[in-house]
Amino acid sequence: MPRQLKKTPEFASEAEERAFWESPANDSTEYIDWSKAKLASFPKLKPSTETISLRMPEDVLNSIRNHARRLDVPYQSLIKLWCAEKVAEMTRKQSQSSRSRKRSRSAA
Repeated sequence: MPRQLKKTPEFASEAEERAFWESPANDSTEYIDWSKAKLASFPKLKPSTETISLRMPEDVLNSIRNHARRLDVPYQSLIKLWCAEKVAEMTRKQSQSSRSRKRSRSAA
């Protein structure tokens, strides 16, 4: 007799689903019969990154490469990380400043 599988829960968001499957308390073999799984192919899936050309002074690039070497990461990955961190920082500052403007308007 085949083993009874648990019903996969309904998730409110992708983040909630990710957290569920990442949790060590949840074993996918209790929900999915992997012996029936089939290999999937997505030939038209486009990469989520875009190639750009960026000119920068040689000394700046050399400095980035040296930092990357010390951190043992590819320098392009380090550039992406630093850009993402700066964008997140600026987004936070922008949202904080717009909230404080709203508060000051409502107080007036």
